[in-house]
Amino acid sequence: QVQLVESGGGLVQAGGSLRLSCGASGSIIRINTMGWYRQAPGKQRELVAGISRGGRTNYADSVKGRFTISRDNAKNTVYLEMNSLKPEDTAVYYCNLYVQITTWDTADYWGQGTQVTVSS
Repeated sequence: QVQLVESGGGLVQAGGSLRLSCGASGSIIRINTMGWYRQAPGKQRELVAGISRGGRTNYADSVKGRFTISRDNAKNTVYLEMNSLKPEDTAVYYCNLYVQITTWDTADYWGQGTQVTVSS
């Protein structure tokens, strides 16, 4: 079993910054892709940013230049640095990890979600 713990959400004014983190523990051989998704009220969950084990990143167009995803493989942790936050960034943010749990098996895990609220 794999457990994910997210932290770092909160309330911030427009233009401010927040840093999210998501740490994994448990039966992990290695973590492949790590990512952050978000879901605003009444909207579908969307990919915000992803990072491969080798460090290749991809971002939603709406956050390019403002958000930075990074990872620490030794700590099984993924981060999302969010700058120049806008009210439209308000959402629940979820981390997603694609984990190799045995020699042959991989599994997808989600964090519990952390609320980010940006006031205008």
